[in-house]
Order: sequence, then C-alpha cells, then structure tokens
Amino acid sequence: MTAITTGARCALAAGLVVVLGACGLSDGESGDPDQAETTPDSGEPAELSGEITFSTLQLSPDFDDYINAVIADFEALHDGVTVNWVDLPFEGATERLLADASAGELPDVMNLNPDLAYPLANEGTFIDLDQAAGDVRESYIPGAWDSFRYPGHEGAYGFPWYLTSELTMYNADLFEEAGLDREAAPESFEELFAAARTVAEQTGAHGMHLALENRFITDLRKRGVEITDPDATAATFNTPEAVAHVAELRALYEDGAISADSVTEGHRQEIEAYQGGQIALFPSGPNFLNIIEENAPDIAEATMVGPQITGERGVTGMSVMGLLVPASTDNRDLALEFAAFMTNGENQLDFAREVLIFPSVTAALQDEHFTAREGEDSMVAEAIRITAEQLPQAENLRPVVVDDEVNQAVISNVQGAILGQLTPEEALEAAEAEVNDILDRRNQ
Repeated sequence: MTAITTGARCALAAGLVVVLGACGLSDGESGDPDQAETTPDSGEPAELSGEITFSTLQLSPDFDDYINAVIADFEALHDGVTVNWVDLPFEGATERLLADASAGELPDVMNLNPDLAYPLANEGTFIDLDQAAGDVRESYIPGAWDSFRYPGHEGAYGFPWYLTSELTMYNADLFEEAGLDREAAPESFEELFAAARTVAEQTGAHGMHLALENRFITDLRKRGVEITDPDATAATFNTPEAVAHVAELRALYEDGAISADSVTEGHRQEIEAYQGGQIALFPSGPNFLNIIEENAPDIAEATMVGPQITGERGVTGMSVMGLLVPASTDNRDLALEFAAFMTNGENQLDFAREVLIFPSVTAALQDEHFTAREGEDSMVAEAIRITAEQLPQAENLRPVVVDDEVNQAVISNVQGAILGQLTPEEALEAAEAEVNDILDRRNQ
C-alpha cells in the first residue's frame, strides 16, 4: 500500500459518510483487458465512440495517477473514445450539481454517495441500472447495489464503487485494568454496554462516547427499527424497541459509563476522547487506526480491534460511494460501459491497494490483499481482514431521507431523554412528530 496523506484518507472517509476479481460487463469474472467488452443491456460486443465527462468528488490530486491510469486503460480498449475527468470539491457539491441539472449540463458519469445523489434521483435524473446493467448486478455486494434504491422509485441507480465499514476499536489496557479480557472485543449492544459500565466503574475513564449524530439512526436500524415507511411518507421509529434503546442510553449516562459532554458531541470529539485515553471503546472505520497512530502512538499501541457491533437483526453497516449515469447523457452506452469498467473488480482492487478502502465487488474481497492477514503483527491488518469478512452481508443502514434536518429533529429529542429532561417515550413521540412535519412538507 503506498503512502497516502492523512488529508486524502479523511477526504475518502468524508465522502463515505457520511467505501476484486473483475466485474466486466461480459461475464463478471475476467480482468483481462484484451477481452471484448459488452454493452450492459444487450450482451453484444460494444461499438463505442465519442467522448464523455466523468466527475469525482475530491479525489484529485491524491489519486490522479490511479484515475488517469484507469481512464487510459479504458481508452486503449476502445479506439477513438475520450473520457474527460473533472474533480469537484465536497464543499458546495450538492448545490453545483443541482444547478448543473437545471441547466442540462450534468456530467455523463457522476461519483456520488446515496445521500448526495438523492435530490437528483428523486427527480428521476439517473438511469435505472436494474434494467440497463442487470447482468453485472450479481457481481456486487447486494447491500451495496441496494444502497442506490430510493423511496418511491423502482430500480437501482448507481454502480457501487468503494466502501468502508465500522469495526470496534478498544483500548485493551483499559480493558485489562477493568478486569475484562483484553482479547475479547464486545460484539453486541449488550456486551458493549456491559463493557462500558465495567470500565467506568473500575478505571475512572468513561466506557464510550455516544456520537449520536453519527450513530443513533443506524443503531436503531441494527435493532430492527425502521425510520420511515417504504415510501418515506411517514416516520415509524417510535417503537418499543426504540424506547428500550433510548432507555439503555439514559441508564449508561446515569451510571457514568458515558460523559455528559458526549451526549451532545459528535464524531470529531469522539476521536479526540479516544486518542486522549478518556474512553475505552471507539467504533469507527479501519482508516482511523492510521490517524490514531499518527496522533497518539501510545493509544495506538494499546488498541485492539473486533467486529462491528450488531443488534437483533445481526446486520452490519457500511458506507458506499458509487457511479451514476444521468438519463440526459448524449452517449448512454459509453457512459454505462465506463462506469462498469471503473467499478470492476480489478480496478477496485487496484484502488484498495492505494488507500484503505474496500471494493464493492464480492469476489474482490476474497483477494489475499484482504484475507492473507493471519499472523501479521498489525492491528491495521487485522482490521482489514475483519472488515472484508463482514462486508458481503453489510447494508447501508442510514436512510437517504435522514439528512441533517431530520437527524437533528431526532437527536435533539433523544439528547433530552438521555439527560433526564424527557422520558424516552416523550422524546420519541416528539421526534416522530417533528420528522412527520418535515416529511409532510417535502411531500407536498
């Protein structure tokens, strides 16, 4: 793996929030660049010509060599074809793309995550890949392909590209000080909460940080709670299971397992608290192990990793970046062919060798880059192996309707319940009412 700057790692992580055998358009297995490509919906050899524009989000300049090499390979396969690459900053990306859509000037292939794509997808902007590229669908992780399905719309609208997924990092020295097994990471909410309490009782450190803005919604979904109905017309999260979860968080606060500050703080403060040795447990992506190593080597030395925390559904979460093709493209076949080529197994594996991300092609996760990690004396290696193992069954757990406005409506009420200002029942009833008002306004 080549050295990549912290800024580059953070850029990829930001894009995913919110990331290979091959998956060519022919048989989904061969990475042979000499093999004839086929159009997604016909199965016939592609006869492609002309040019397209391909846009990415904040990948330049750190990944210029990789992107340009893939483009050159594609152009070499198709004589006379030109792919023009433009890279956009995250800042203002949504506003720019909406303006480009209104002006009829969208790129032919667009790199977006499901959330950023949602406003455009809701307007019917993108080609349905269930229909246009259904022959390659089975090559991708099912949950990654399904991440680009949108409420009220039939079909799937993005080729999954790079992924990331949480696992559980923990300070094994604090575990040992608390009398816990330093080799045994918690794997369920029950085990997580029990470990957090024990650490707080025995060491004086807090067990964990809530980071509600990042984690509350996805934790509810792990526990079997759906946030809205399938068409996103009504909130549905005020359930006995959700009440019980909020009550558990409140009890953790009352028992001192979490700090008062963590109830209102986000992921950045969670990282700082873990690096400062103030908390024992830190669920996050494996890329953060490198950041911890840079900023807090003593904590990195004490850090061990385990699988992502799961709930009653037994499902793990992931974040997804994808490539989408607007229906307005003037070169549909070329755009679809290039999007499939960029996201095929061989090219995704090459990308994963550049930076700590994961491919969305199922076969690629079986590559020794991810699996041949047994015996390596590295927590990063172990984190890579664990993450690759859990991704094939993972889902994108954050619904696209949960933007900042919806999230804040939920979190502000839940914070009140945890701090004892509301009961869990009152908090969820108020949150659901606020979210319903938001959805009603949007669906008018």
